[in-house]
Amino acid sequence: MAGEGFEQFVRLRYTELLQTAYLLTGSVATAEDLVQSCLLKIMPRFERIAEPMPYLRRAMVNQRTSWWRAVRRELLSASPPEPDDPDDPSWGFAERSMLVTELSRLPERMRAVLVLRYWEDLSEADTAEILGCSVGTVKSQASRGLARLRTVLESGDTQRSGR
Repeated sequence: MAGEGFEQFVRLRYTELLQTAYLLTGSVATAEDLVQSCLLKIMPRFERIAEPMPYLRRAMVNQRTSWWRAVRRELLSASPPEPDDPDDPSWGFAERSMLVTELSRLPERMRAVLVLRYWEDLSEADTAEILGCSVGTVKSQASRGLARLRTVLESGDTQRSGR
């Protein structure tokens, strides 16, 4: 059974882990499942893990990839409403929602790179280590992913998105 260290870690980092998982999955329910699944896996050996956050990030990326391979399809959320007025407080929400929707349409590796590099604010080297790839791969995936998001979001065409 895990000690107080694990419980304190979960209390302090759960929201952060959930946000990362949401960006990896595009679904609140799936994000919750992903975080809980990974936390359950590390709980028995938590005290022996020197750096739990990088370990959990990698575990979440790997688990998400495993789920995707098992299902071989993704369930995407409905399109957000079109923003009419930039002064409307809900307009920012619609933009964020479009970004998350478009992020969910990217290939797994590309999405993981963008989430770890720009949401988690990890270095290229740390991202490469978590994903088990080269720094060059991180750079190219980030560049391509940002270009795809930029093209779709600037055009406002969320239906096209390179699919």
